[in-house]
Amino acid sequence: MATLKPFAALRPQPELAAQICELPYDVMSSDEARGLAAGNPLSFLHVSKPEIDLPPATDIYAPEVYAQGRENFQKLISQGALQQDAQPCFYLYRQIMGNHSQIGLVAAASSEEYLSGIIKKHELTRPDKEDDRVRHIETLNSQTGPVFLTYRAGAALDEFIAKQSTGMPDMDFTGKDDVRHSSWRISDATGIQFITEQFARIPFLYIADGHHRSAAAGRVYQSRKGAGQSGQFLTVIFPHNQMQILPYNRVLKDLNGLSAAQLLQKLAGIFIFKPNGAAQPTRKHELGLFIERQWHPLTFRPELTATNDPIEKLDVTLLQKNALAPIFGIADPRTSKRINFVGGIRGTAELEKQVNRGEYTCAFSMFPTSIEDLMTIADAGGIMPPKSTWFEPKLRDAMFCHLI
Repeated sequence: MATLKPFAALRPQPELAAQICELPYDVMSSDEARGLAAGNPLSFLHVSKPEIDLPPATDIYAPEVYAQGRENFQKLISQGALQQDAQPCFYLYRQIMGNHSQIGLVAAASSEEYLSGIIKKHELTRPDKEDDRVRHIETLNSQTGPVFLTYRAGAALDEFIAKQSTGMPDMDFTGKDDVRHSSWRISDATGIQFITEQFARIPFLYIADGHHRSAAAGRVYQSRKGAGQSGQFLTVIFPHNQMQILPYNRVLKDLNGLSAAQLLQKLAGIFIFKPNGAAQPTRKHELGLFIERQWHPLTFRPELTATNDPIEKLDVTLLQKNALAPIFGIADPRTSKRINFVGGIRGTAELEKQVNRGEYTCAFSMFPTSIEDLMTIADAGGIMPPKSTWFEPKLRDAMFCHLI
């Protein structure tokens, strides 16, 4: 059963939140971060991507980068821009992006339950990325970016959270990307007990996004033997029926020696071609291929999707197994330099732009993986292919920090 604890969060002064809170460190390059933080000394990118305050040639994993992050973090605390709550609380965090709204619980989850599998993962992690997050946590003595979790929704929790979020939020701002972020604090003993008891009845939590952060938290917990608050890690937990998953599209550098006509001929053995020319697939097992300034709507042939294996029937698996490996010669998309991935938030117009500029030769638009598929695979102990899901909106760093 899931063990959640309230904690005394380090949070921005409400009037400064829009200047401080930023997108996660791993959705942008160092150059993009420099641009976003330019002229804003309060931007949390000075903490989450501190290489932006050092010469551009600096190795982002160099010791001075982490030291710079610690210095910037302490500066925000010492000047009062970030302040710690006086008592442990749970928090609610609502995001509104266009017509989509989701509200989750901010809590300290159990590192031991991550290691034991009560908090389930569905992706492999890279050691270098884990090492980076371990060093960041250890240097700051804090977790500053939350792990994005989900759980199978239940009526009692839904009703409680809906009621608790009707009052005036204690933090409320809209980011430059027009996503609105609001939070409420739950500090009363009755509310804390209700949440604790409700989650104690939930058998499993699922990582939606943040596999490296949770793995790093687990390693810090083990190295510190649970000292201080290292036995818990920072999470925001949303009910599964509020989650929004966008597609994770593919762009390819070359056609592996084929002409466009030869490629289409080979793909005809895998897909049924549709005539309407739509860029964005509308259902599972549909894809779009953009090549030579034209969209080709595709549907996997039924014999390829006739499986009960939840991983094998994912569109990203079917594409890799039947097209990317045998036709394009991309055996491992994790390491190949001939493929790249574009989050669905950028839309199909971004795919057209990258191909038309000559950066890539063709692109595949995907239909989003469902949250039900994710949970089914995690329940079976399976690992999803790389770049299977793109969750939106992204949680903002620095809205809540967990001091360990």
